Amino acid sequence: MTLWSKFDPQDAVSAAELERGQRWLLRSGIAGKVMDTLAVGAFMTAFALELGAGYAFIGMLAAIPHLGNIGQIVGVTIIERMRRRKAICIGFGMLVRPMLLVVAAAALIPNAPFALGLVMLGLTIRYLFGSVILCSWNSWIRDLVPEGQRTDFLARRLRGMMFFGMIATLCAAAFIDHWPKFQLGSERMGYAIVFVVAFLCGAYNTYALRHVPERRMADPEASVDLWEVYRKPFRDVNFRRLMMFLGTWNFAVNLAVPFFTVHMLVRLGFDLLPVTLFAISSQLANILVIRRWGRVADRYSNKFVLRVCAPLFLMCIFAWIFTTMPERHDYTVALLIAIHVLTGIASAGVGLASSNLSMKLAPMGEATSYLSANSIVNSISAGLAPVLGGLLADFFISRRFSVVAQWATPEFEKTFEALRIEQWDFFFISAAILGLYSLHRLSHVREEGEVEERAVLEEMLRSARAGLQTFSTVAGLRQITEFPFDLGRRLRGKKPDDKP
Repeated sequence: MTLWSKFDPQDAVSAAELERGQRWLLRSGIAGKVMDTLAVGAFMTAFALELGAGYAFIGMLAAIPHLGNIGQIVGVTIIERMRRRKAICIGFGMLVRPMLLVVAAAALIPNAPFALGLVMLGLTIRYLFGSVILCSWNSWIRDLVPEGQRTDFLARRLRGMMFFGMIATLCAAAFIDHWPKFQLGSERMGYAIVFVVAFLCGAYNTYALRHVPERRMADPEASVDLWEVYRKPFRDVNFRRLMMFLGTWNFAVNLAVPFFTVHMLVRLGFDLLPVTLFAISSQLANILVIRRWGRVADRYSNKFVLRVCAPLFLMCIFAWIFTTMPERHDYTVALLIAIHVLTGIASAGVGLASSNLSMKLAPMGEATSYLSANSIVNSISAGLAPVLGGLLADFFISRRFSVVAQWATPEFEKTFEALRIEQWDFFFISAAILGLYSLHRLSHVREEGEVEERAVLEEMLRSARAGLQTFSTVAGLRQITEFPFDLGRRLRGKKPDDKP
């Protein structure tokens, strides 16, 4: 067996090869998650602030990973021409992973604008060409893992990724916070070392993919019209509705989420370690429930999971306005823990269900164009939102809306602020409102095998009545806490028109 034969697609993949490939996919996913944990999010935001970045730059920094996915247009072209997704994925991986070393080198440059420019250049190249990796990987795994196993496998993979990402986050934050004690250089150098470690994890992520088999793509019946390939997902009415939902959802969410770290570091005055501990609480909650959400999605429907998790996610975004009243208060830490835990629970369901629904609605053999079109729409929406937020940040930072309440008695009169909205609060409220509109778009998407809304409501009411009848008993309490995870089991096999 030659080195290049490792990259050859296969006409058939045996059960043993699939099992072995899934193990390597798990290792690759864990390494990739550690890489992204160390190179994106709180660490990259804190590094940019350390270099002297403003809010507009932070917004553009958050937009790069999303807007870079436009490169999937090139990815679709390359895949349709070469029809070797594994080779493409690994080849571009070897190209983009060293860009993390370019970002790390920015710590050595004293000139702030030049250092920030180097960070922007490295991340732009990384995500622009990295989108080709995502394009080929999505199509590769869509055809490799059977639909009946896909959701459970992705849930297990995501759970492992979240766990090791959590460990990496904690270790890196502690390392950076203790870096000044080592007296080996400025705090920038601590970040540089973290990015070098991220590069090493990214290199292993690419290496692990060598051991994953690839099913051969079906030969096209005729010459491929790439323009038609690009247009087809948008002409599919149901898939277009899904893209409209996910597009509006990602715009709403990314109007607020990229600035959570800035809000905690700048406005609330937390150090990096507490910020990462909050993130860990969210990741831990994600790990604990993601497999359960996967089972509910398999037994019931992905739309049901989205109907439960998306509103919860929006409530968490809205709750951020109460972390200041008007400044950090005694309950801020407790509220942040609750928000992050509930966000982890909600994001587990939203991420898993939306990804699986996209794969489910993409026709077999055409996953490349469908999933790429979906990713491009989502990326543009998610990329424009933080750019807009960053550009408007300075405007809203100096604005404030407050509601004043007054209490008067014959003896005294008291006036106090009942509500105060300022700075990032405007983004949190706007995101929650736009998110509600996106849920309206979800109602138009049709998923094969979903149970009618009427059956769901009837089951909820029946469960609630049973719980109230035995409210003072342990059994009654168990029935109340069964929803939503046990609902899919009880509804499995029940047709939409069946009566309870």
